[in-house]
Amino acid sequence: MYEPIRSKSAHSTAGECDFPHRSREEELDIQLAGHLAALLAVTDELGLGAEAERIAEQVARLRGTAPLRHAGLTGADPAALHRRALALAGRALVVAASRADTAAAILSAERMDAHTAALRDTHLVGAP
Repeated sequence: MYEPIRSKSAHSTAGECDFPHRSREEELDIQLAGHLAALLAVTDELGLGAEAERIAEQVARLRGTAPLRHAGLTGADPAALHRRALALAGRALVVAASRADTAAAILSAERMDAHTAALRDTHLVGAP
């Protein structure tokens, strides 16, 4: 009447899986590279060439290959772009700090300061 289960359970533990898993550091590298790549796209949109090159270097270091660059301009409001860049730099800073990546953390903090200053200079801090 009773027949034993012959296949693996869908509820097996993680130790029994036979596909590769990424380490926490690898996951953080991927996340940091993603935030910096998004920041790079906004920085290119703002026309900040030297700053974009520094960000691209960090993305290349994390990914092992040069990032794709933002090809077209969207014509978005510069203040909105600075706010977006500020948010992305903040996210990158949090991840860089959690993985103890000093170079990326310093770059992110510098970008946050620059975008905050740009917003302050145009009196748009806190504007929607």
